[in-house]
Amino acid sequence: MAGLIVLLNQNLNRRLGFANPAFYGVEHLNCFRDITVGNNGAYSASFGWDPCTGLGVPIGAQLLQALETTTATTQQGQIQAQSHKTEHAHAGSK
Repeated sequence: MAGLIVLLNQNLNRRLGFANPAFYGVEHLNCFRDITVGNNGAYSASFGWDPCTGLGVPIGAQLLQALETTTATTQQGQIQAQSHKTEHAHAGSK
């Protein structure tokens, strides 16, 4: 997993940091192969998230594509919000 994080960081040109929020934010985009069979002695694998296998096995290329899309969308939203704040600040000073 550490190697995948390094490759994601390099391709995204940023550090993911604590990656769980990013992964859980894109889980619905088929970025993980669900493990539905097996157990770890305490928990059994099942469909979707489970305590035995979590989200499943990451699919690197699809995960990168989803993170690129969400990063671009987030950055665009931040730029628009900043632009909106600036417009209101200028309008208030007139």
